Amino acid sequence: MQTIDQFNFAGKKAFVRVDFNVPLDEQFNITDDNRMRAALPTLKKILADGGSLIIGSHMGRPKKNPDPKASLKVIVDHLSKLLGVPVQFAEDCQKADAQAAALKPGEVLLLENLRFYAEEEGKARGLAEDASDEEKAAAKKVIKASQKEFTKKLASYADCYVNDAFGTAHRAHASTALIADYFDTDHKMFGYLMNKEVTAVEKIMTDTARPFTAIMGGSKVSSKIEIIENLLSKVDNLIIAGGMTYTFVKAAGGKIGTSICEDDKLDMALDIVKKAKSLGVNLVMAVDAKIADSFSNDANTSFVNVNEIPDNMMGMDIGPKTEAIFAEVIKNSKTILWNGPTGVFEFDNFSHGSQAVGEAIVEATKLGAFSLVGGGDSVACVNKFGLADGVSYVSTGGGALLEAIEGKVLPGIAAIKK
Repeated sequence: MQTIDQFNFAGKKAFVRVDFNVPLDEQFNITDDNRMRAALPTLKKILADGGSLIIGSHMGRPKKNPDPKASLKVIVDHLSKLLGVPVQFAEDCQKADAQAAALKPGEVLLLENLRFYAEEEGKARGLAEDASDEEKAAAKKVIKASQKEFTKKLASYADCYVNDAFGTAHRAHASTALIADYFDTDHKMFGYLMNKEVTAVEKIMTDTARPFTAIMGGSKVSSKIEIIENLLSKVDNLIIAGGMTYTFVKAAGGKIGTSICEDDKLDMALDIVKKAKSLGVNLVMAVDAKIADSFSNDANTSFVNVNEIPDNMMGMDIGPKTEAIFAEVIKNSKTILWNGPTGVFEFDNFSHGSQAVGEAIVEATKLGAFSLVGGGDSVACVNKFGLADGVSYVSTGGGALLEAIEGKVLPGIAAIKK
């Protein structure tokens, strides 16, 4: 497979798919440019070689074309500053032929939000909700044909294709997967960011040093069930944390007060316990909890055994005994995956457990473990506590990372490797 370091972009036009889906305030100012900065090594390598850039990205989930609130035009000035060269803008992705053809080495063209076009996602827009199956099938056929033309058009602008958008790798969209078919093996590749993500996931899932510990947090068992089931055949230790804890506790007959719980998933929780036992996986769960009388940072709190929460109280974080148990398991691990906090970390009074887990992961990493942190809340955790630099890798891809852990083939990755 071609790599970006092996390829010489001199005199080449590169279509680079990035994830510039950055947050904006009400005045359309960028409030966090980390996603843009993360792509700079790839973009600057191409420019340094003497290549020219055609950059494609999405922003938000626009329902119409154009949608001024989701236009990438607002990032042009900032991208120009980051790259150190003026960035041109193509207001219509389907009519950028002349602009792309005129690009000279070292020049940059940013395309308008790719999701302004229904063809990017392959969705039929404007179809009535009560449309018949025949109408839906006909619309699907039309959009598939127009998606092929749209993809072909994007590919025609460039000599090579670089995918540096791991956050969208789980989507089989025109610019994230389908476009790769228009370039031969030697002219399509991962960017630096994408390559780091793919390497980190492969290290976790296939090149695993043992013991391997996964920490699964979050509020719902149902949203993590596929990940948990896939991990059970791979991990040595599985730590269950966060709101889903209380579904397991109730399933085992414990008292959970008003804690969050999926009453229709109690059997699922028991099945996970049974499966872990049959596979010899050490399933580690909380023994104590920090409880509160309301969902508030200023609530009255106390610590109790996790299965003895009073009727008028709710579990908001793990307790000190559990912190010690989790930390011991983590510090003795050689591979660590963390997805999801131990409690309501957004409230400072209920963030101690998540911080303790993060610090234990940093300690294990110092001792030689490989640690991958992924999923929005976990990433927010390590950033809040200033621990990001102490772990091996912090993933930028939320949904893409989770699907990779579930064992699914990601179209954006498969398209490059094909």
